[in-house]
Amino acid sequence: MVVGIIAALVVLLASFMPKGAPVPIRAAQAQRETIRSVISTNGRIEPAQNFEAHAPVGTTVKRLLVKEGDQVKKGQLLVQLDDAQALSQAAQALAQVRSAQADLSAIASGGNQEEVLNLESQLVKAKSGRDLAQRNLDALIQLQQTGAASPGEISNAQNQLAKTQADLAFLEQKKKDRYSKPEVARAYAQESEAQAAYDAAEGTLAELNIRAPFSGTVYAMPLHLGTYVNPGDLVLQEADLSKVLVRAFVDEPDVGRLAAGQPIEVTWDAVPDRIWNGTVTVIPAEVKLHGTRNVGETTCLVDNHDHKLLPNVNVGITIVTSEHKDVLTLPREALRQDEHGNYVLQVVDQELHRRDVTTSISNLTKVEVTGGLGTDAYVALTSLNSKPLLNGSRVKVVP
Repeated sequence: MVVGIIAALVVLLASFMPKGAPVPIRAAQAQRETIRSVISTNGRIEPAQNFEAHAPVGTTVKRLLVKEGDQVKKGQLLVQLDDAQALSQAAQALAQVRSAQADLSAIASGGNQEEVLNLESQLVKAKSGRDLAQRNLDALIQLQQTGAASPGEISNAQNQLAKTQADLAFLEQKKKDRYSKPEVARAYAQESEAQAAYDAAEGTLAELNIRAPFSGTVYAMPLHLGTYVNPGDLVLQEADLSKVLVRAFVDEPDVGRLAAGQPIEVTWDAVPDRIWNGTVTVIPAEVKLHGTRNVGETTCLVDNHDHKLLPNVNVGITIVTSEHKDVLTLPREALRQDEHGNYVLQVVDQELHRRDVTTSISNLTKVEVTGGLGTDAYVALTSLNSKPLLNGSRVKVVP
């Protein structure tokens, strides 16, 4: 009985409801404004000009002359690491260089001073012996003409001359080719090796006394006085923060929308109401995994003269892929689609009329209308009682 009574009341109330009552709707007015199509993502700040100093050898921190946040000048001494062992190695390497250079000098002059003097003495003696043997032979030849010298004496004199000439030739060749080619090559190799060892030792000494390669800011120094550092340990980081590099991570579906020169707007939660501006300089050449996202990386340079943006902070990125000024726009929810294309439902005298439209760029909230609709036209957005909105429907716009 109760169910029957309720059903009867429903039917009775329905009979008293007005037929074709206007559908309450939300509506919006088309207006002319600037519309932008953007890519919103995140990024990271990196130094555009960065210097990292690492310990060249295992040693201890001898002096810390700056601290994090200090502004430094080009060439300024920043950190001194203990260089006692490196100085000793440099001295040993220098001694090896000088020894190798002495060997090369000896090769160039035919030996050391004692060897050169001894050889010169032998040459003088050999020349004297040859000259004496020549004079003796000449004298015997004169005597042979008078029968005072026998052929045997002439033969012995000739043999003696030949021997002295051979001794002299040997000594002259010895002076000229005192060292063999392998010995010369080995001496040059030893000199090159010694010089390389000395250069390396000097390089290590320079790296133990760390100087600023350019004017900038020391933004990282993870050491304390007296700390032991292993080879390769980070000593400090310096950067010129007047310009910073912004690395933006663009999701894979949006990579194709990127083009060089597109404006980039950078925001940081730590400095609200501030926008840094740049332009796209690099188009991603690949897509890589970044956390759980497949992204392409694009970069831009941003002026940071007040040093507000710090290295390694995370920032918000807005890339403007296109921008049209003074164009007709509508809320995106006003745009409808069917098999015939895009259309809107314009409100005319409290009645909906279909208007086929053409569109251009859009973003998350707005769409540009390029044809089919006039300025200041009202279009339906949504029904407030879930009834469908159709061409010809009577409506009531609810503010």
